[in-house]
Amino acid sequence: MLVVENLVMNTKEGDKECNYYYRLLKDEVTLNYGGESIEVQAYGIEIERQDRIDGNIINIERDYVKCISPQRYKVHKLLKLLYNNTVSPVHLVDILGDYIDEYIIDFDKELMDIATN
Repeated sequence: MLVVENLVMNTKEGDKECNYYYRLLKDEVTLNYGGESIEVQAYGIEIERQDRIDGNIINIERDYVKCISPQRYKVHKLLKLLYNNTVSPVHLVDILGDYIDEYIIDFDKELMDIATN
């Protein structure tokens, strides 16, 4: 996995500082089409939250979804949605679930484009 974009947000809750990292990930996924293995570029999202008190890390939470869509602009739009709403890693899958279900068809479209070219 390669991080292609990293958005950072800092919040404060009492004496605890929370640093959020929203990352756009790029990877390849192998799909099977007509008995052939085809490599397709795919994008995903990772969220990390680091909790600090007096500069010391007291907790780290992280979660990611590796292959959401081969369409970068769609995944980038989701990344901005998460960032703008300060979504925690704990809620990543809850928020993205319906989008992931909808975007899975993009991989079929990508395979068809490769197959017809």
